[in-house]
Amino acid sequence: MQKEIRTMKTSTLIRRFLPYYKKYLPILIVDLVCAALTTLCELVLPMIVRAITDRATTGVPALTVDFVLRIGLLYVLLRIIDAAANFYMTTRGHHMGTFMESDMRHDLFAHLQKLGFSYYSSAKVGQLMARITGDLFQVTEFAHHCPEEFFIAAIKITVSFVVLMGMNPVLTLIVFLMLPLMLVCTHFFNQKMSRTFKARNHQVGEINAQVEDSLLGIRVVKSFAGESMEQEKFDRSNTQFVKVKNKSYTVMGGFHTTTRIFDGLMYIVVVIAGALFMISGKLTAPDYMAYLLYVSTLLTSIRRIVEFMEQFQQGMTGFERFLEIMDDEPDVVDAPDALPLTDVKGDVTFDHVSFQYSDNDRSVLADINVHVPAGQRVALVGPSGSGKTTLCNLIPRFYNLTGGRILIDGKDITTLSQHSLRESIGMVQQDVYMFSGTIGENIAYGLPGASQEQIEQAAKLAGAHEFITQLPDGYDTFVGERGVKLSGGQKQRISIARVFLKNPPILILDEATSALDNESERLVQKSLEQLSVGRTTFTIAHRLTTIRGADTIWVLTENGIEEQGSHKELMEKNGLYHQLYRMYTEEA
Repeated sequence: MQKEIRTMKTSTLIRRFLPYYKKYLPILIVDLVCAALTTLCELVLPMIVRAITDRATTGVPALTVDFVLRIGLLYVLLRIIDAAANFYMTTRGHHMGTFMESDMRHDLFAHLQKLGFSYYSSAKVGQLMARITGDLFQVTEFAHHCPEEFFIAAIKITVSFVVLMGMNPVLTLIVFLMLPLMLVCTHFFNQKMSRTFKARNHQVGEINAQVEDSLLGIRVVKSFAGESMEQEKFDRSNTQFVKVKNKSYTVMGGFHTTTRIFDGLMYIVVVIAGALFMISGKLTAPDYMAYLLYVSTLLTSIRRIVEFMEQFQQGMTGFERFLEIMDDEPDVVDAPDALPLTDVKGDVTFDHVSFQYSDNDRSVLADINVHVPAGQRVALVGPSGSGKTTLCNLIPRFYNLTGGRILIDGKDITTLSQHSLRESIGMVQQDVYMFSGTIGENIAYGLPGASQEQIEQAAKLAGAHEFITQLPDGYDTFVGERGVKLSGGQKQRISIARVFLKNPPILILDEATSALDNESERLVQKSLEQLSVGRTTFTIAHRLTTIRGADTIWVLTENGIEEQGSHKELMEKNGLYHQLYRMYTEEA
């Protein structure tokens, strides 16, 4: 069942959209001037027809060739002005919309970079992609045409009303009194369109998310022969999309049908009532002709606004989905007076640290009190769910503490800028992420702007240089989507090279070898040992034989740090660590 989708007020959306015009006010002003010129050129035609008709009815001699040619020349001149103005509107007006779309996409991507781990634990990447691309694409046309169309309509309606009132006030009031009723009906359908367009865009995001999930897991799909199951899931999303989209077309059909009915009613009222007024002598034939042309212009303008309302609602829907992300505040933010972390030694203190996830009442960590001197190698062991990874993720401040403090070189991490804090910490994780690009580019991610010599030196330290140089394109080898062209051990050594290049004083190794085969583990473990020399190192490990050389080992359970000490000290205690180690070595 699809969740209900909230809808912001149109006035709120417009108010928040207007600031994006600020940078492009000169383009917008010229665009509106051009819109006024094209509108005035269009409004002159009924007056030209009226003048010719008036001369023709008062006497043929009055309608001279000279008069007709002068009128024709005037109209040609107006059409040249109209063409030039329309060219500007079509080109620079659309450029403005594209610039604004680009600005919004920049703001959205920058905001997504600020959002924390807690946001991405529940967000669907496919939905985010739909909002960054498809939804904002709808804004381009809307940003250009919205002020233009409403400005043109305002001029046409105002001028038409003034001119028509001068010809026959009664008939004009009859025509214009039908507009409020038309607006009430269109408002009803506009609200429905807004909801259906938003539901449609949401479902496009769901399809994107489902496709991304299936394609990224294609190896699992094929290994479990799950193609038919994935096809069924996709078909369900696709069928739901068809239902939502067809519903939007039904609403659009009702919208356009209603406006066409009013369009026809207004026109027939003018034709019949105007003819009756002409019979009674209250409307001349030239005025009747001009009246029909002005009403035709008025109805054309209304029709354009009606047609634009569909685009308006799509643009507003895309902008609303943009705002929904922009309104999500990052849960981890720098303090207003945050200071950079400099000259880092690597001394880390956990001072009565407590933590629990916002969507879970259970405390993950409670009252952790421990001090790690600079350069010490700490290993964290314990059963799954005991909080080992969570504790390490608190050091770079990926989450806010529930209670207590974490100090680095005596400085509370909440008083430091996140950028400088995380620049001082290197992480090697079990699930290595490779960006689409070359091996060299992936290593250089640790130090943007690094020279080729620095990249190769980091690879040598990580034990990766040899296998990289054996590849056909060496460091210019493309790794493929998420590094699929490389083995697990190769990806892990590249990630270690990335950290070598970064050269951080604090290092976090989160089960960096647990997914590797024995040979790869041996090579990677050797690289990790070299990487940890001289750095404060936190190692999370399931393979307990790999952390025997740690200076101190913390044994974490749901009760916190139950035991700590060197491998030898903990084995002599004959406690929980001794049990875990014996269990592991017996299984091995």
